[in-house]
Amino acid sequence: MLDPDLFRSVLGRFTTGVTVVTAQDTAGRDHGMTVSSFCSLSLAPPLVLICVEQSAELYSVMQRAEVFAVNVLASDQEMISRRFAEPDAGRFDGLAFTRGITGCALLAGTLASLECAVRARHPGGDHTIIVGEVTAAVARDGRPLLYYRGGYTQMER
Repeated sequence: MLDPDLFRSVLGRFTTGVTVVTAQDTAGRDHGMTVSSFCSLSLAPPLVLICVEQSAELYSVMQRAEVFAVNVLASDQEMISRRFAEPDAGRFDGLAFTRGITGCALLAGTLASLECAVRARHPGGDHTIIVGEVTAAVARDGRPLLYYRGGYTQMER
């Protein structure tokens, strides 16, 4: 059996971008969570995937959601990442965002946003892998917020 601390340490050497995934529950309330387990899956059709831990607050919302948005955070958005990483019912209070074509929250000032229709859910250990087909996307200029070895970092020029 692989030592969990060693496994976490090894995985921490992989630098990831930081995203906030947003969705609405069946009552139309906004929910969101910081997610670093995000990647592209296919160009044709345009598919991405996210992984949501089964103990996460967003998990139950994502089990029923038909659409979601991925907000790729810019280097100056560390506080937004921290805000959405902590349990808090008021995550959206005072936060600038617009509604995309899916109705999901698109956070202001992000590096990119993708709106997705859920195409599949797959069990993956203590997470669920959610495949989304991208229905709309926007890219902006800027530098990404990065996560490496348990902390935020900046990209060197």
